[in-house]
Formats: sequence, structure tokens, C-alpha cells
Amino acid sequence: MSLPDRPFAAVLFDMDGTLVDSTAAIARCWTTWATEHGITAEALVAAHGHGRPAAEIVRDLVGARLAEQAAARITELEVADVDGVVQLPGVPQLLAAVPAGRWAVVTSCSRPLADARRHAAGLPEPAVLVTYDDVTRGKPDPECFVLGARRLGVDPADCLVVEDAPAGLAAARAAGCATLAVRTTHPTGPLEADAVVDLLSHVRASADGAGVRVRIDGPRV
Repeated sequence: MSLPDRPFAAVLFDMDGTLVDSTAAIARCWTTWATEHGITAEALVAAHGHGRPAAEIVRDLVGARLAEQAAARITELEVADVDGVVQLPGVPQLLAAVPAGRWAVVTSCSRPLADARRHAAGLPEPAVLVTYDDVTRGKPDPECFVLGARRLGVDPADCLVVEDAPAGLAAARAAGCATLAVRTTHPTGPLEADAVVDLLSHVRASADGAGVRVRIDGPRV
């Protein structure tokens, strides 16, 4: 597996598990939510595929009638708990190497949660932020990445998506993007992408008039 040897018009980054480590906060909040709603740990694990929007997970667990109120509660818990949310290794250097107008954050989070975690981790402001509130269908549907590319004024086929989750990678492929997977949340098992790395500290980027070039200096997986 290898990245296409060409410049990209833009890079579209997932957030949780790709740019920021929010694993502990997510576990705390969902455990509290599940206890409040009488959801077993086994049911929560079965429904909680990483990369899926919280609203869709909630609907699967509590049903359509209770979904709106239950989704509001998990949002409330997660926005309030950003303790320990930090940038993952290599992220500051990689984002600094990509021109500000050439990258976006495309996340399954709601807008309030995305803002809370970005600010907690100290991420720079993206030129474009696409959240679950901006789309009608969450990952693995490609709508979010198509929208991110459109808002940057580029073709999705000219974009690289950086993701950590199978749902997000499937969405990126369906949008026609090149894909780079990072093994932060899925350290084992297959990740279908053009290239896979353990951490973004193994990735380098440079930009010129032709676009953004991305290369892998560390071990591929």
C-alpha cells in the first residue's frame, strides 16, 4: 500500500482518534450515559462502532421515540468532559506544514462537541469544519467528505483523507478521496486505505503551487 505520488488539493482530517486523543473522555461519558439509560456494557460495545455519529448510536440503543432526548444527554456529558483531550503525536508538526486554506476537519461530532474538543486540545482553527450537524447522513456515507472538499473549493478526487476508523475510511473511499489510515484506535486488524501508519509522527507534508505532497518517513503497517 502506498499513497499516490501526486500533490493533493487539500487534506481532510477526521478529529477523534486522528488529530486528538479523546478516548478516556469518551469512555467516561458513554459509561455514565449507559448507566443512566439502563444500557448494558455489552450492548454499548456492540453499538458503539468508532467513527459513527453519536446520534445514530443512541437511536440504535434506545429507539426512535427516546432518541432525541438521549442524544442531547450524551452531547451534554461530552461537551462538559474534555479532561485529558490532547493532540496526538505528530499532529502539531503535520498541521503546521499544510497551508491554512488547504485542510479541513471532518468529524462525526456535533458542532458544540467538536468545538469543545478542538479548543481543549489546542488545535489550530481549520479553514473548514464539517460536523454531524452539517450533513443528513453520517459516516460511512460520503456526504461529509464531499461537503468538506466543496467548502474548500476543490474536487474530492483531489483530496487526501486522514482517518482512524473503518467507517470514516469507507466514507472517504466512497467520496473518491485518497486515504491514509492511522492505527490509534484500531491497532490490529485490517484498515482499508492507500497507506496505514501507526502514528502521524511518521508522516511529513510539504506544499507548493501544485498542492500538498504527503510522504511517509516512518514504518508503514
